[in-house]
Amino acid sequence: MKLHYYPETDSLYIELRDAASAETREIADGVNADFGEDGNIVGLDIDGASGKLDLGSLETVALPFGSLRAA
Repeated sequence: MKLHYYPETDSLYIELRDAASAETREIADGVNADFGEDGNIVGLDIDGASGKLDLGSLETVALPFGSLRAA
């Protein structure tokens, strides 16, 4: 899973799987879900992220990390 923040558009993309998006559905105002060819969710796009989320912190609980990287 990867988090991509784009300050020029204030959008956050949460990449859940490394797969191409075949379909996008708006699931809430400014929140789009991307689905792969197999129908499973591959990512979430959140427009106006800084107004909807606390982008100043990131906390995980009991995730079984294979690796952790910050860029």
